[in-house]
Amino acid sequence: MKLTGKEVVLGVTGGIAAYKACEVVSRLRKLGASVHVIMTQNATEFVQPLTFETLSNHPVVTDTFARPETWEVEHIALAKRADLFLIAPATANILAKMACGIADDMLSTTVLATKAPVLVAPAMNTGMWTAAVTQENCATLKSRGVHFVGPASGVLACGDTGAGRMSEPEEIVSEAAELLCPRQDMQGLKVLVTAGATRERLDPVRYMTNDSSGKMGFAIARAAQRRGADVTVVYGSVTAEVPQGVEKVHVESTCDLYDAVTGRAGEMDVVIQAAAPADYRFRETFAQKHKKQAGEALVLEMVENPDIAAAVGQMKRPGQTLVGFAAETENLLENARRKLDKKHLDLIVANDVTKPGAGFDVDTNIATLITHEGVKELPMKQKSALADDILDQVMALRHQA
Repeated sequence: MKLTGKEVVLGVTGGIAAYKACEVVSRLRKLGASVHVIMTQNATEFVQPLTFETLSNHPVVTDTFARPETWEVEHIALAKRADLFLIAPATANILAKMACGIADDMLSTTVLATKAPVLVAPAMNTGMWTAAVTQENCATLKSRGVHFVGPASGVLACGDTGAGRMSEPEEIVSEAAELLCPRQDMQGLKVLVTAGATRERLDPVRYMTNDSSGKMGFAIARAAQRRGADVTVVYGSVTAEVPQGVEKVHVESTCDLYDAVTGRAGEMDVVIQAAAPADYRFRETFAQKHKKQAGEALVLEMVENPDIAAAVGQMKRPGQTLVGFAAETENLLENARRKLDKKHLDLIVANDVTKPGAGFDVDTNIATLITHEGVKELPMKQKSALADDILDQVMALRHQA
């Protein structure tokens, strides 16, 4: 995607992730965008302004009251110039200022004045990110149309592990590019995406499930929505944030998922089944908490759940595109190809969940796209970037049909 002629104002705030903003500038420049950087005073403690001036080929703004090189009110000039206003990293402090309309430095003043789309990439300690006030501020900003990318989960600079790490520059730039030059190649298509894990209840307090977070399915749903599709998301147990602006259907068990998907699949142009339904459920369930019997083993009998992908494949109508997922631990291609044929799929996304950076509840994936015509192996990448790769393949298949 080329961004030639596009103007991006990048705000950099005071967090250790400020060094990653250097790569954001570099990637945007390589796509042809013109980048103007505003740094908070705290940000200059982590990265020198000269670094961003060299990368962007523009002066870096840090001081609201610095004398401008040309006679114009600089924060207003930058606010008007922006085709996109990006803040990366976005600390809890700048998010709070934006939510409350506080404008006490160059960055907060300029973002308040802009009419351009705003994209923020949060980065902070897990405790700060999960704090009620931060989540309330983010909800307020989202209700006003501010776009978010991340944060990701992982080991943070402070040594904690959890949500709060800034998304990788590749993902941030991909989100920025979509906002600057949104593709609308899925305009008019109805797309159903499943996401997350199902839960099979044993009693009111216990259930069987798996590690699926919903991140991959939700990334696909967001990408399809950006590209103009009318999106329905059917999801089970998830840890990822549910997309906004799509039709949402929440389910618990695999049988619930089966009913929700088969009841809607017939009217869809594209069905993408990224959820991880349980293959089995308990034959017997209990209305009350099942008590252990001292010294006695517990034997539970399982029965097979309905095969949702196979049922949708049997219902497939002309012009419909079906996509499945195969999370494997061995014989990846062989198992995925068998599933592709058996379930009448057009495309299967296969990944070896034993590989680092692939599989459940991580922000990256390593996938192989398999169709009846061939195999395309992809390197490890952010799930948001993989989502567009999958949709690109879907659209290529539809154009061939």
